[in-house]
Amino acid sequence: MKMTTNSFMRLPQVKASTGLSKSSIYARIAEGTFPKQIPLGPRLVVWVEADIQNWINEQVLAARG
Repeated sequence: MKMTTNSFMRLPQVKASTGLSKSSIYARIAEGTFPKQIPLGPRLVVWVEADIQNWINEQVLAARG
């Protein structure tokens, strides 16, 4: 299992890691089923890598029962 860190991920990295599109990511955030982004500036948001990795792990566990 990959070690998770508190490093930041930008949207392209989140899309690549999850396989989700931008619209799917933001729709899931609105539903409360995906980690929220952190604003770092007026036009810059990031996600915490550990939060994304935990979300991925939850999806795998749910799929495997």
